[in-house]
Amino acid sequence: MKKRAKRALKEEEEKEEVLCCCEYVNRHGERSHVAACCCDCEDLDDACDRFLKREPQKPESLSHVAAVVSDRIRVPWFWGGARKLDLSIVPPLVLLPALLHLAAFHFLLGVLVLTALPGLVLWYYFFTHRKKGRTLFFLSLALFSLGYMYYLFVSEVFPRGDVGEGELAAVSIGVGLTLLTLIYTKRDPGIVRLDQQAVHSTVTYYSAPPDKDSSFNGGMQEASMTAVQRIGSSEQEGLELKESGRRNWCSVCRVVRPPRAGHCRLCGVCVLRLDHHCVWINNCVGQANHVSFLLTLVFFLLTSLYGIGLVLRSVCPQQNVLTALLYCPGVYTQYSSALCFTCAWYCSIVTGGLLHLLLVQVINISYNVTEREARVALREKTARSACWGLVVDTGVHSRGLWSNWTEFMSMGDKLRLSSPTDLV
Repeated sequence: MKKRAKRALKEEEEKEEVLCCCEYVNRHGERSHVAACCCDCEDLDDACDRFLKREPQKPESLSHVAAVVSDRIRVPWFWGGARKLDLSIVPPLVLLPALLHLAAFHFLLGVLVLTALPGLVLWYYFFTHRKKGRTLFFLSLALFSLGYMYYLFVSEVFPRGDVGEGELAAVSIGVGLTLLTLIYTKRDPGIVRLDQQAVHSTVTYYSAPPDKDSSFNGGMQEASMTAVQRIGSSEQEGLELKESGRRNWCSVCRVVRPPRAGHCRLCGVCVLRLDHHCVWINNCVGQANHVSFLLTLVFFLLTSLYGIGLVLRSVCPQQNVLTALLYCPGVYTQYSSALCFTCAWYCSIVTGGLLHLLLVQVINISYNVTEREARVALREKTARSACWGLVVDTGVHSRGLWSNWTEFMSMGDKLRLSSPTDLV
């Protein structure tokens, strides 16, 4: 009976620990509910009280208030209770539709918004890049831009009757392929992992060797000496390997990086054949996902260019597609047409930026050089550059155009067949 009572009590405790979809554990380790987000806010109450009394704020009060706000903005989740919402996701969801609808009212507003929007994005990029911090702002902006443009295409352009079902299906397939390749790119860039087989055994043997007296201290002294000797030998081997490969040694990840691998300070990991950290996917581009990253750019650009052509053909049927983006008379007389025209301009700006990125990627692959190697070579003045810095030839890994592309397309297969990296 006692065992049954203990088992029932244990099951009840386990049930109590399971969080509901609207519950979460706050920063104090206490169980809370999303409906109580405005309750029990001592830090916020203290800050407001000091503000009303015109008293100086505590040095840590603002940081505490920000921590409380960021901790309590959560969304219900079906598994594991309410999930914390990253605040950097929210601005694109609010600002992008508001700015695009504002720009559709007048031509001058459109010029102002479409000029200021890229400037704000670039400012935020340099602001976060200087602080070396990760943010979901750019990934949220990219995904929401793709989804919102597709929504406007289906709800505003397709009902006009100028776009057929086959053309709508082509755009839908392009959006789907872009998302699929993006998901695959987000999986793993090719992180340099530890080889567990190279780790020395940590088991402590308490029995003494046959030639030693096992009665002395129960054999404990000999075992401890063996452990110390093992630690000393492993440290000595690590120092020797560090001296022999100092440039490839990562003091953060504690691994010896293979050739062309690099450490990403934003992700905190070493990546095989690191190209760069892309803020638009919030992930590194390396040996395992470089091909899928290139495919993502290609699918997005083809879909975007095709969609822009269909939109301009619908809102400016009298003009050529190439000239309709610059001259489309009477487009601002109807708000729906003006909104479609504004979105076409926005997609053109985004497409231009990603087209430049794709061009740089194709040139680097043709010369078998990564973006990271190109930046280092230009900084150390050991590379030959041309075309205003677009072409960077280090002359180290290049083996001809065909061989470079063959190596690039097959490097993912080599990664699956290679063995793990040694641990130091």
